[in-house]
Amino acid sequence: MAQALVSVLLEQLVPYTGKKIAQKVTLIRVAEKDVGKLKSNLQAIKAVLDDAEKKQLTDSNVRVWLNELKDVSYDMDDVLDEWCTAILKSKIKKEERHVVLKKVCLPIPSSCFGLNLVSLRRHIACQIKEINERLDVIAKERDNFSFRITSATAQVVERPQTVSFVDVSKIFGRDKVRDHLIVSKLLCNNADEQEGVVMIIPIIGMGGIGKTTLAQQVYNDDRVKAHFDCRIWVFVSDPFDEVKIARAIAEGLKINDAQSFSQLETLLRRIHEHIERKRFFLVLDDVWTNDEARCEKFKQPLRNGALGSKILVTTRKEEVVQMLEATTHKINLTLLSEEECWLVFSHAPFLERNEEESRQFEEIGRKISSKCKGLPLAAKILGSLVRFKKTGEQWEEVWHNNIWETDAKTKIFAPFLLSYYDLPKDYVLDRNELVEMWMSQGYIRHEEEGQNCFETVRN
Repeated sequence: MAQALVSVLLEQLVPYTGKKIAQKVTLIRVAEKDVGKLKSNLQAIKAVLDDAEKKQLTDSNVRVWLNELKDVSYDMDDVLDEWCTAILKSKIKKEERHVVLKKVCLPIPSSCFGLNLVSLRRHIACQIKEINERLDVIAKERDNFSFRITSATAQVVERPQTVSFVDVSKIFGRDKVRDHLIVSKLLCNNADEQEGVVMIIPIIGMGGIGKTTLAQQVYNDDRVKAHFDCRIWVFVSDPFDEVKIARAIAEGLKINDAQSFSQLETLLRRIHEHIERKRFFLVLDDVWTNDEARCEKFKQPLRNGALGSKILVTTRKEEVVQMLEATTHKINLTLLSEEECWLVFSHAPFLERNEEESRQFEEIGRKISSKCKGLPLAAKILGSLVRFKKTGEQWEEVWHNNIWETDAKTKIFAPFLLSYYDLPKDYVLDRNELVEMWMSQGYIRHEEEGQNCFETVRN
């Protein structure tokens, strides 16, 4: 939001710093130096806004700083509107004065037309000076946060790479979903299956809800291992690198010279040849792109597999599911139940404690677990956080703190930042529309809950 405001203001300031325009319009000439300073301040602040907008999610002081910047930006926008109007009026009055002087024989002092202009010029100059002073303070405060300066190039968000290996002893909940996926989707022969068509099964859900973990469970299940001739795990993520993905599939198929090929065509041809008459199970983890043309290139080679081959896709985006034409078989992951969330949370802290110690910390532990609201990632990370806390007072401290004030905040929010950066840049989200979406997804039951969420974020 702040990034968009500052960018717009910098664009609007361009005409006011041009010397040719300043020479033609006296109203501008008065404040040209102040406008130059204003522009310089905004450019310096803009250079750190990418980092500031990241940090505001976990640092309330940064949020306050950004809100102050927004207030100044809105005020500056009002001044620029007033300035534009003044310039237009100035031109109109000059034309009117010229017409009046032609019609009237008696000389009319030019000062009669200039008094209002001088007053307005002084008023705008004072406003710009005041805004500059406020921006000076904001620019100085910027140094307190040690923001990283970012360039104008596209921002690349680091996405942790996933693998197929998982310790099933540390996984709790999702047993019914896992068995339904294996028995009803992967192992059975569906009526709509036909030669040359590979069934795609999407697992969809928010960041941190356990899509990858469920895929890992299924991938390593003995029933799945016995059913398929070959299994391939590919971490896709964003950006969608076609050659990298094709090479990963080829390596999963144990094509020895896969690394030596750099052309997509060659890799896809080798996959097509190697997969013939094999019933394969391919997992594409963390898919973001909904570019049908790019995904279509992989469909034809993979159709050469045997009847019963399956592709499992994990994604956060409904658009991906629609692009893959896989809505019939999709699995929507929901939040864990309170008891399942407790099992995830309690595994790490109670692993090395005796029965008496476990009973001692269970009550406060369940309170902390309830703050996770059924999100397995939050439960796992907070459980790890309290694992080495020895006293009840230390556990109480975690309970009384907000999650974003704990040492676990960075790990918990990392998956959500990926979704945040995937939002369309400078797009204005309608508050009521968002609440309706949350209700339709089952995240909240009543409109009031949604409005309360916004109030909590604002405060």
